[in-house]
Amino acid sequence: MKITINNQNFVLHPCGAAFWEEKKILLVSDLHLGKVSHFRKHGMAIPEKAVHENFNRLNNILKLFDVETIIFLGDLFHSKINNEWNLFSDWTKTITQQVVLVEGNHDIISKKNYTDLNIQMYSEFIIDDFLLTHHPIERENFFNFCGHIHPGIKLKGPGKQFLTLSCFFRKPNQMIFPAFGEFTGNFYLIPEENDKVYALAKGEIIEITN
Repeated sequence: MKITINNQNFVLHPCGAAFWEEKKILLVSDLHLGKVSHFRKHGMAIPEKAVHENFNRLNNILKLFDVETIIFLGDLFHSKINNEWNLFSDWTKTITQQVVLVEGNHDIISKKNYTDLNIQMYSEFIIDDFLLTHHPIERENFFNFCGHIHPGIKLKGPGKQFLTLSCFFRKPNQMIFPAFGEFTGNFYLIPEENDKVYALAKGEIIEITN
């Protein structure tokens, strides 16, 4: 789904990333790499192939768009380094795009690990009148792209059935990105009058109206 914000065009993809057409930037939030391996280490029955799923989805979306820069909106790596860091390091060597990390609260490993991979790191990143952060921030004269919350929405049917979906949650001057990573969970938000919700369905984006 293509949307326009401040005269700029963004393509929202069902995987939870967005492509900024004019800047050739791919925006991704909350991968939480290493979390699957952390769960497996503590005995949770998660298939080993799930470790590779984030990289598969990243590669698939890079094939769709003419991406020059990938900007991760925080929580790229979940916690302490484990074997998924080696997979990430190897993955960065297979791509040609510049990688930027806007630091999140889970990004606690040494910055040297990122600089060794030529990844630029910032506490916040400004492009024209867009403010890119991890935590949601309201700042005058800027539209904020952020993550952290892992937004989701609950849809109720005419009976007692309901459906839960991850979503892009757009406020008048802000859009909160869904978590891209596997097994990250959601925090369910209730849209207000001027909010827009772009839900991630199977293979498509659906705009949810109040």
